[in-house]
Amino acid sequence: MSALWKNWLVVAAGAALAILVIAHGFETFGHLAPCELCLKEREGYWIALELGVLGSVATRQSWLWPRLLPWFCLALALVFIADGALSVYHAGVEWKFWPGPEACTGGGHKVTIADMRRLLRGGAMAVPQCDKPAWVFLGLSMSGWNVLLALGLATGSLAATWVNFRTRVRPA
Repeated sequence: MSALWKNWLVVAAGAALAILVIAHGFETFGHLAPCELCLKEREGYWIALELGVLGSVATRQSWLWPRLLPWFCLALALVFIADGALSVYHAGVEWKFWPGPEACTGGGHKVTIADMRRLLRGGAMAVPQCDKPAWVFLGLSMSGWNVLLALGLATGSLAATWVNFRTRVRPA
């Protein structure tokens, strides 16, 4: 069995962590405030990170736990598929294929003192909208790129599930 599939939980957790760091980098250094759907998309990567770490620790503990490796890979695949589906929905909202949720008016925006002063002077605060992409590269917004990343990781997780189910150690 390839080392990649045997260590897929670590690879997937590392990828989820990298995606979260990049998203937070765009927010912190790029000053791109996430909309409500963007924050929900991040939840899938937080779950994948936790599941990958828990699974990689648990499957190395005894003779029984390695048998759970394909199940952890399958759970990761389901998390990535769900996150990819949410990203497709968000990309569709951005492209105006369907309406977004009414509550998607920037629930995750951090209010600063400068925002409060501007509001008190009669100004408006910039609230990120789910139907307006904050950043586009090669024709795809962040949610569009997230579709590709999540579905790529789901495909890898399904492949790891398949390989690990076929090659797992059977009792003597």
